[in-house]
Amino acid sequence: MRSYPVTPEIYAETVLNMLLKRAKKPRRHTIEDYLREGGYQALEKALNMSPEEIIDWVDKSTLRGRGGAGFPTGKKWQFAVQNPPPRYFVCNADESEPGTFKDRILIERDPHLVLEGMIIASYALGANTAFIYIRGEYPAGYRILRDAIEEAKEKGFLGRNILGSGFDLEIYVARGGGAYICGEETALLESLEGKRGHPRLKPPFPVQKGLWGKPTVVNNVETIANIPFIVNLGWEEYRYIGPSDYAGPKLFPVSGKVKKPGVYELPMNTTLREVIFKYAGGTLNNRKVKAVFSGALDCFTGEELDMPMDYSPFGFGGTGTVIVLTEEDDLVEACLRVAKFYEHETCGQCTPCRVGCHEQAYLLEKIYRGSATERDWEGFVFVNRYIQPMSICGLGAVAGRLIRQAMEKFPEEFERYRKKLARAG
Repeated sequence: MRSYPVTPEIYAETVLNMLLKRAKKPRRHTIEDYLREGGYQALEKALNMSPEEIIDWVDKSTLRGRGGAGFPTGKKWQFAVQNPPPRYFVCNADESEPGTFKDRILIERDPHLVLEGMIIASYALGANTAFIYIRGEYPAGYRILRDAIEEAKEKGFLGRNILGSGFDLEIYVARGGGAYICGEETALLESLEGKRGHPRLKPPFPVQKGLWGKPTVVNNVETIANIPFIVNLGWEEYRYIGPSDYAGPKLFPVSGKVKKPGVYELPMNTTLREVIFKYAGGTLNNRKVKAVFSGALDCFTGEELDMPMDYSPFGFGGTGTVIVLTEEDDLVEACLRVAKFYEHETCGQCTPCRVGCHEQAYLLEKIYRGSATERDWEGFVFVNRYIQPMSICGLGAVAGRLIRQAMEKFPEEFERYRKKLARAG
């Protein structure tokens, strides 16, 4: 394989020694490295199983999607095979959530783990064509995956009659154009079809009518990387990893004001406090944690650190992204960054999100700069509240959520700026 610049700056640590087993060091593994450590054995085992049995194992493993929604993977596969072929399988590698870089480390440092999971999934779903849709800002990952695909073909793990099983599969890599919205599965499919990346109205869901109107399963990189372990270990043993309701390893990208930012592989009964203080080394200068952002989705206080990092109603949820803010950080300024992110990334398809995200950022910046009036404040609160219920897709649904949570949990931070409004007005 050719040499490409990877990401040595991303620190990786694993407790479970599964997903990050080969990714702990900042170097990319060739197929020879992967085969020496037991790579593609799960594929050989899977090809001697029936597709129905593989789907049943994935369902019984309780693996949930690692892209943020946490939907049961086996259930999604079951829904897809209820619809007639041809079917497609798509790997969502359009990792664009702020503070999220867990998929990147898998793509660049262990690409064959991702490919093996894709091949098994495609076999189980009866898909003969699969795609990897990778974020446009990951040029090294794009080239690494293309080279890995060629390596896998040379060894007989891809192409026609894989390992003499009669199963054919081609995998193609497509680069995104830098649009956050294409992380939403239907916008991703629109982009793959050569159209503008606009979300589709649901139903129908992609498992019913996805790519080119055919049944399509879209899974996240980290989700797919779990598949070889389920097949190799068996669903019963896999269920012993982590809590019974949320089995399997989970990657947590940690950044912000911590001493050891990086990606951590931990079970989902780990608490947020443990992630920050036990694994990420605590806060810079030992400052008190003021807030934690889960990407640009949710805001938690320093008093909520004992929650589990799972998908329960009282858990951390999302992609597992941890951005730590300390007592020296200005929450209003941080929320302004989030507002500007959504203003930039709204696709513009629906008016509530297109106009709402712009107005939210515009008015919050006026408040932050001290040039707003009381009427601006009222307009900001109104817009923040009504982006969500009137938008088409998930971006609009969450565009105001973190900011609204911050306003509820840190009213004094916003009140400090609101006091300036009376003088400005």
